[in-house]
Parts: sequence; structure tokens; C-alpha cells
Amino acid sequence: MIHAVMLRRGLLTWVSRIGGLLVLLCCSLSLLYLMTCRAGDIVLLQEREEQHRLYISSLKKQIAQLKEDLQERSLQLKRVQESLKTAGKGPAEGQQSDLQEYLRTQLSKAEVTSGTRLPNEYAVVPFESFTLQRVYQLEMGLTRHPEEKPVRKDKRDELGEVLEMALRSLNTPSSQKKDGGPAGNTQTSKVYTPSDFVEGITRTEKDKGTLYELTFRGEASHEFRRLVLFRPFGPLLKIKNERMDTTNVLINIIVPLSRRVDKFKQFMQNFREVCVRQDGRVHLTVVYFGKEQMSEVRSTLENTSREASFKNYTLLQLDEEFSRGRGLDVGARAWKGGNVLLFFCDVDIYFTTDFLNTCRLNAQPGKKVFYPVLFSQYNPALIYGSPEHTPPVEQQLVIKKDTGFWRDFGFGMTCQYRSDFINIGGFDIDIKGWGGEDVHLYRKYLHSSLLVVRAPSRGLFHLWHEKHCADELPPDQYRMCMQSKAMNEASHGQLGMLFFRHEIEAHLRKQKQQNPKKT
Repeated sequence: MIHAVMLRRGLLTWVSRIGGLLVLLCCSLSLLYLMTCRAGDIVLLQEREEQHRLYISSLKKQIAQLKEDLQERSLQLKRVQESLKTAGKGPAEGQQSDLQEYLRTQLSKAEVTSGTRLPNEYAVVPFESFTLQRVYQLEMGLTRHPEEKPVRKDKRDELGEVLEMALRSLNTPSSQKKDGGPAGNTQTSKVYTPSDFVEGITRTEKDKGTLYELTFRGEASHEFRRLVLFRPFGPLLKIKNERMDTTNVLINIIVPLSRRVDKFKQFMQNFREVCVRQDGRVHLTVVYFGKEQMSEVRSTLENTSREASFKNYTLLQLDEEFSRGRGLDVGARAWKGGNVLLFFCDVDIYFTTDFLNTCRLNAQPGKKVFYPVLFSQYNPALIYGSPEHTPPVEQQLVIKKDTGFWRDFGFGMTCQYRSDFINIGGFDIDIKGWGGEDVHLYRKYLHSSLLVVRAPSRGLFHLWHEKHCADELPPDQYRMCMQSKAMNEASHGQLGMLFFRHEIEAHLRKQKQQNPKKT
């Protein structure tokens, strides 16, 4: 019995010891697990910290490299400009290599092999496509067409040179090509000719260069050859730095007129404000045809002279049929005060002092004549809905798509010196009535050695007026008159709204019937 009790006590002691050891082992394992997890977190944090450190280091290296590249490009550009200054002494090999490097840089910056991120759809530089005979273009204005022959000599020469180089590259074996030339024909079995040309596309990034992609028919029916050419633009060159003093440059504004007294009074209001009060260096010559309303025109001029102390005007009367060219020619030849800058103007023209300065700056005797492109106003009644909502003229003259258009088919408003006008032969005074005489004079200047400056002018406006095309006009003049009348009325969108006005009104009535509570 005693032996059994002692055995039981020994067993309990052994069990308690084993339990204590198990508890100690569990605690040890738990502590070890916690220590292991903590060490893993530390290692993970250390790894992430190292990744961020490497990333920051990489960014710093990239920024440093970009700075070096920028400095290098600046130095290259500076060397190219310095080399061009001494080009008259004969370019050195080093200078030529600098220029070549600059042109390669232009190629790398342009969208040739890859695109670039653009802010929106309006920032895209569109391509034009072309064939041997036609150019297909998006930016047309009013004188160009969606599809047309390249009329301008520079455009013809440009595309001709591109096609010639492409054919030369295709027909030259690779072994004969110079380094850097476009990849060409590896075999001479096919001789490429202009008839193999399918089409091309081209576009110009004005700060980098012009890209051309040309496609030719290959040797098999479904095989084609594509050549990509790039014409890089060189660095800017300073050509001239001159001081221009227009203090003593007088402008003789010549206006031919027949009746239209109300329009003449409106013209004189603008003339008084701009030419008399603001500019003060203007002479006005009015050439009036006929006797009807002549007294009203004279009275308007005399009132302006008296109220504004303005004496620099001439009124000439011709008792004959109206001819714009004849009136301008008589007005120009009537001036006896030496060589003067002439501005041929119409009674429905509105101009600003900025335009008068532009006129002075872009015409030079014996060298330049200025043919501004004016902004032609649409019918205000269509723009603003009704005559009651039409603002004053000064507030209407806003250059926007729905208020008017650049009148790039008109050549009537021009600034030129009297000596150039006389030497070129003046107007064709046999042209009667509306139109034709201005184009004839414009072509004379184009055929001369004078530089013709053609540019849009933000300070020259053609005020809308109802146009009547006389039945007695010859067919070509009548067609020109009707074309001008159609384009002068409203924008494409506004004319479309007029054309579909019945459909629009029916839709509005239907909406009103379905939703009577809405106003």
C-alpha cells in the first residue's frame, strides 16, 4: 500500500515536471516566432528602403544626364550659329559636322519614328497626301481646294525633289549608297519610275522640319516599297536689324464712290476718329462718279473739315460710268506732292490705327507692296438674330469663325507707293463695273521684281452690305460677283441652320407639346 502511494506521488511529480517543460517549450517557440516575424518585417522594410533609394538615385542620374544633354545641345547650337557667321570665309570640317549634328538632333526631336504626347485633338499636326498630279489638303482657306494641282512653284519644286530623291534611292544598289542614306533596292531587277508611285503623305512641324512618306508598287502584285524622308530645318539666322521711322510717312487714302452716301457718312465717322484724331498723317482723296448726291458728299467732307480742323482732302468728280479701277487710277495720278504711300480703299471698309502702321511698315518704294487679307463681316442680322439685337459697328468687329472670314480671294485693298503704281502701268481702265481690275494689278506686281507681302491684317475689316450683281455684267464678272455674295452672307453652320429652320421649328413645337410645363 505504501509502495503504491509512493509510486503515485512519483508519477505526479514526473508529470508536473513534464508539463512545466512543455509550457517552457511553448513559450520559447512563441518568443522565437515573434522574433522571426519582427526580423522579417525589418528585412522587408530594409528592402523597400533600398528600392526607393535606388529609384531616387536613378532619377538624379537621369536629371543630371538631361542637364548635360541640354548644355551640350546649347553648345552645339551656339557653335553652329558661330560657324554660320563665318560661312563666307569657307566652312571648316568641324563646323560642317556641328551643323550635321544639329540637323540630326532636329530629326530625333520630330515625330518621325515615334509619337509624342499631345494635350488635345487640336494640337495634332495633320498630314497632306499627294500623288503625281494632285495634292489633298485640310487647311484650305477660301482660295484653295480640297484637291488641286500644286500651283505654287515652291510646292511643285518641293514634291518634285522628294520624288526624284526617292526614285534615285530605290534604283541605287545598297553597295553604292552613302552612309546615312535611306535604305534602297538590294536588287537591280526592277527599275522604278514615276509611274510606280502610288501616293505619299507629308506634314511639317514648323520648328523641326518636314516629313515625307512615299509608297511605290513593288515587284509583286501585293508588294510595296515605302521610303521615309525628312527635311530638317536649320537654326534661325538674324538677317536684318533696322530702325524704321514712320513719323513723316503720309498715306493718301483713295476712295472711289458712286452714290452710297449713307455708307460714305459711316466711313467718314471712322476716318475722323482713326485718321484725324489718332493718326494725323493721312490725306483723303475721294473720286466721285456722276452728279447725283454729289452735293451731299461735298457737304460731308466740308463738315468734317470744319468740325475736326482737317484740310488734307481732295474731291474729284468724273461725269462717267462708275469704274473702280478708273477712279483709283485718277486719284493716284492726281497727287502732285511727290512720291506718296497710296492706300486703295472702299467705302465699306473699316480700319484701325494699327492697320495704318502695318501699311507703312510693309510697303517700300521700289522694293515692296502690301496686299493685306482683310476680315470680312457676315450679315449681322444672321449673326445676332435680328437688327434689334445688333450692337454698334465697333463691337461687331470680332475675329471669330461665326462673325466673318479672311477674304483671301480679294485683292482690292492694297498699300503701294505712287512711283511703283505708275511704273507698273496702273489699272486696266477698260474694265467697267465690279471686279477684275484688282486681280489684274495684283498679277502685274507678281510678274515684276517687287516683293508682294500678302498677310492677314487684324485691323482691316470689310463691313457687310447687301450686294447686287447687275445683269449687264459679263459672265465672268457676274460669276465673281455672285460668288462673293454667297460667301459674304453667313458661315457654313449658320447657313445650315437657315436651310433646316423648318425642321428645327417642327422639332421645337413637338418638344413643347410633349412637355407643356417646360418653357
